[in-house]
Amino acid sequence: MSSFMPDDGISSPEVAPSPSAEGQLQSADPSAWPVAPGWKPLVDGFFQSTAGQAVMGFLQQRLQAGACIFPPQPLRALQLTPPEAVRVVILGQDPYHGRGQAEGLAFSVAPGVPFPPSLRNIFKELQRDLGTPIPAMPQPGGSLVQWAQKGVLLLNTCLTVEEGQPASHSGKGWELLTDAIIRHVSQNAQQAVFMLWGAHAQSKQPLIDASRHLVLTANHPSPLSALRPPVPFIGCGHFSQARAWREAHPAPV
Repeated sequence: MSSFMPDDGISSPEVAPSPSAEGQLQSADPSAWPVAPGWKPLVDGFFQSTAGQAVMGFLQQRLQAGACIFPPQPLRALQLTPPEAVRVVILGQDPYHGRGQAEGLAFSVAPGVPFPPSLRNIFKELQRDLGTPIPAMPQPGGSLVQWAQKGVLLLNTCLTVEEGQPASHSGKGWELLTDAIIRHVSQNAQQAVFMLWGAHAQSKQPLIDASRHLVLTANHPSPLSALRPPVPFIGCGHFSQARAWREAHPAPV
């Protein structure tokens, strides 16, 4: 899949194979969720905290009750995109709640899975804005792993969800970790582009230093809002703006 990111020398980290499309969370064990070394102090600190322990307790309770929880690797965005490699941040709300969809990256679906409506609109805007063809099915389809490996942090603000129950894990504590991740990127020396689509993502704007980073806002790409005011997602031009910003602010050599 073609990326909207310019090639500024980012090397893809070595990562484990993509989780199975039918995969689900197997245990509430953060040691089974690898992250890039640069994220490890932040992540370890969270899971050692009272809030982190509460999240793990909640997940364990739901697993014991027989809940089907996605994705199998909640921290996969932090595995694929080290903090020093982040060039763009795209914020989602929580993972897809359909079986076989979520692969631990915001808006991305496992290879071969049909595009959810929001992801289809993302591809439509990318085609309109930069002329990038909509990816063919079944492979690579809607998997955005290549974006993640090029420095696009595809972060959901809540990192797990139960099958068929959107937002079922919101407010359980994940947001404390993801807010800390957003702050970390904002405070990092490397300038980045933040794409905030929809009211939920835009509520995180106070965490971002807009004097150093480019912050782009538009409606959510969902069909319910993609064409509506105040800032329709279709036609927002975020991908061309991000590419121009990255070309003007290349990664340090």
